[in-house]
Amino acid sequence: MKKSIILAGVGGQGAILTAKILINGVMQKGYDVKMSEVHGMSQRGGSVSTQVHFGDKVYAPVIGKGEADILVAFEKMEAVRYAEFLKPEGIAVINDYAMESAATAAGLCEYPEGCLEAMQENFNCLVLNAYDIAMQLGNPKCMNVVLFGAMTHPLGLDDIDWESVIRETVPEKFVELNLRAYRAGREAVL
Repeated sequence: MKKSIILAGVGGQGAILTAKILINGVMQKGYDVKMSEVHGMSQRGGSVSTQVHFGDKVYAPVIGKGEADILVAFEKMEAVRYAEFLKPEGIAVINDYAMESAATAAGLCEYPEGCLEAMQENFNCLVLNAYDIAMQLGNPKCMNVVLFGAMTHPLGLDDIDWESVIRETVPEKFVELNLRAYRAGREAVL
């Protein structure tokens, strides 16, 4: 098995932690893993992406246009921004959530309409509102692990004990919350 995953969001949404959970799990399974990160203006709420490529042998972390098997968009506009990297038969896991950029919040431009519809016209999409699910769990910061849970089914590695990986990866005081978030994300797309 060889897979390429892009995690795309806005600074502070937890894309890096999500990548660490993924990487820890596939490494435990014995896969070779490479990862690259692009932070942009992440400290200012700008776009953040993480590319994870794993398989029996991986030579480079960079995923080219049309090469990603899975795109996880932590925010719906980020799905459109990174759509060109997804294979035509790839799967987009999209958070039906809009996060205003500094430019939209300042009124310099409008948030684009039709992001979900554009993605659904062109790709196989799993859409959920991870923010609402995270709020129901009591903490919007676990939205990233809700999305991770939603991503694990199309990833095709159900034989990995993702709950153990989460226990080993997240800080101890957040383990139970993140386990509930993982389960809720899986349930939302099954």
